[in-house]
Amino acid sequence: MPLLELRHVSVTEGLSGRPLVQDVSFSLQRGHCLGIVGESGSGKSLLCRALLGLLPSGLVRSGQLHFDGRDLGRLDPAGWRELRGTGMAVILQQAMTAFDPLRPLGKQLEGALRDRGRMSAARAREAVCEALQRVDLPETVLSSYPHQLSGGMLQRCMIALTLALRPALVVADEPTTALDACHQQQVLRCLADVARDASLIFVSHDLGAVQQLADEVLVMQAGRCVEYGQAAQLFDAPGHACARHLVRTRLALWRGFRQALGDR
Repeated sequence: MPLLELRHVSVTEGLSGRPLVQDVSFSLQRGHCLGIVGESGSGKSLLCRALLGLLPSGLVRSGQLHFDGRDLGRLDPAGWRELRGTGMAVILQQAMTAFDPLRPLGKQLEGALRDRGRMSAARAREAVCEALQRVDLPETVLSSYPHQLSGGMLQRCMIALTLALRPALVVADEPTTALDACHQQQVLRCLADVARDASLIFVSHDLGAVQQLADEVLVMQAGRCVEYGQAAQLFDAPGHACARHLVRTRLALWRGFRQALGDR
């Protein structure tokens, strides 16, 4: 049985009925990584918000959504809150917005584990320290405030919290977009560590990163899934024109980069 299964999921504006995401279906096996790619505005992030139960007010989800054998269409708001952070977790693009700027990170991370993970204070502290080691962060960050850390360090703090919570599914929505190349690679290594313990949905414009992490890839265009299948097959022989364009663009950028290096 797949861990996550979407059947004909759509998102529409409640008043106008205008479709924003249309008839998307896919399944995610346990221990697999699904990459979701597409141009800006194609519906990638909105699809993720739909499967996390985080749609803005005024938007309506339809279709079937099953997670670990449960019909998520039957969940009330309290059920969704219980599921997020234990069964599911999200890693956001802008890590700064995920943390309270007025509290040390240690109190926030440990508090989340006591609340969501139902751990004692001592066990929460131990779990946070273990997770920080896995993402190559020193324990001194526990006494730091969010503004005192770089974007890459804050992303790794979010990933550390995810590792400590041990959810079955992690949704990483453009987690490397705001980072420089060095921090991007650090975060990608951490996400690869996450993928060893959980199923991962990785949303990104960076096809190189998707190729590095994903087992399957879903391509979005104008709110629709236009291609879905094994990552190796998609990168070797993309079928849809949108997928071909994305792959060709990545290859052109890579060739330009190599030529620039050769000109030095």
